[in-house]
Formats: sequence, structure tokens, C-alpha cells
Amino acid sequence: MSDEVLKIEKRGAVDWVTMNRPDAYNSLNADMIDALLDYFQSLYMDHSVRVVVLHGAGRGYCAGLDLKERAGRNSEQPESRSSADGLRSQRRISEIVMRMRKCPQPILSLIHGGCAGGGFAFALASDIRIAGKSAKMNAAFIRLGLSACDIGVSYFLPRLVGVSVASELMMTGRYIGAERALATGLVSEIVEDADLETAAQPFVDDLLNATPLGLRLTKECLNMSVDAPSLEAAVAMEDRNQILCASGPDFHEGVRAFMEKRKPVYSGN
Repeated sequence: MSDEVLKIEKRGAVDWVTMNRPDAYNSLNADMIDALLDYFQSLYMDHSVRVVVLHGAGRGYCAGLDLKERAGRNSEQPESRSSADGLRSQRRISEIVMRMRKCPQPILSLIHGGCAGGGFAFALASDIRIAGKSAKMNAAFIRLGLSACDIGVSYFLPRLVGVSVASELMMTGRYIGAERALATGLVSEIVEDADLETAAQPFVDDLLNATPLGLRLTKECLNMSVDAPSLEAAVAMEDRNQILCASGPDFHEGVRAFMEKRKPVYSGN
């Protein structure tokens, strides 16, 4: 993992992850894609990390694919790039959001400035979003001669804001600002850009107030329940999760802490 393009600051059980190409609006070059793939893969079995906070350095969150780098690669060997090569390259980027959803840790995105294309997809794939007042998000793909259905956007966006608003944003490529993002439920809160990290801390504290197992199983169950074929299927997973959580020592500690009006001290099991 390159420290130059992805900075990871560990604060206890929380990883503060910064996409760090500020001069290029944190656009996705090959190094950034590799770093994000490696990082989210590493979280699968790393239960020492309980929460991830994702944000961008400089003036924006992430501008999507680095088009200058892509144009340079294509110009070097324009006739040798096959459809299979293109699909492999495409899948490497879309795999990032797959790994974001598969990792058991909740991901909190702090969005300021430009958040376009692949960056928009990362924000949508996060579990919680807080917007700075400067935030501008869009499905930029449609403005570049592509379909707007890319990197999971067609899956996440209608589930977050409804089909009508998703259709508008994806078919036009229009930007959605912080105020409308809040009104449509796309983000949880709007703050001044300079206050994003401060605003994130109460969310982080509340997430850490859950048992480690309960938090992991909640993300897993939410993922499954969005597409559950029936109420019965969702309830079956909920029942299984509650029995798993209640069987461990953290459940009893949580109840004691609640009764004693103190913060719980979880074992992490």
C-alpha cells in the first residue's frame, strides 16, 4: 500500500483513511486503485479495526477516474487494448465498492468539494455520509460518453434517494449539492467543511458504543435485508444475529453498563 496516495491514521479501533492526491482532486490512478483494493481487502479479517472514516485531501473528496492517466495509457498502445483488457480494468475499480460492502466495518464518508464518478460511487457505498457545505456530487460517467450505470451507482443510488431522483441524477449527470442531498436522505448531516472531522466524532463514538460483534452483524444483515426476498428471510437472519450476540459476554456487559449508567467495556468477542 502506498503511503503517498492513501494515508491511514489509526486512532484506537478507528482507521481515518485519506485519499491523498490533492493536486489531482484525489482522482483514481493505478496506484490509488491498488491501494484502495488492498486496504479494503485487509479489513475482512481484521477485527481490531471497528470503524473506517474515509475522506479526501485538499479541495475535494474524489473526482473519479484519472482521465489524463487513462488517455496516456490508451495513446501508447491504442490498437492493442482489447475488450477483455477493458473489462479487467473496469472490474478492478468496481471491485473496490464490492470490498467496501463486504468488509464488516461501517464506513463513514466525509464529503467536501467535488465528489464525482468513482468518488460518488465510494460515497454511495459507504454506510454513513456527512457533507461539507461545498459538497457537489454527480454521476459524471454520463457526461463522458458512458452509461451512468457504473461502479454500483445504479444499485446504491435508487435505494438511497428513490428511483425518481436517481433517474434524474443519472440520466442528466446533474450535480446534487449538500442541501438537496440532505433533503433526499443521501447524507445524514451538513456542516462547514472545516468541521467535518469534528462532526464525524459523535457518529464514531456511537458506533463504538455497540458491541464489536453486534456492529459487524448489523452491517451484514442490512446488506442482506435490502434485497431480502421476503420478510421471513430478513427475520430469520435477524433471529440468528440476536442469538449469536446474546451468547457472548459483551451482551451481558452491555446490559450491566446500561443498568449502571456507564460506558460499556467490551471484550471484542
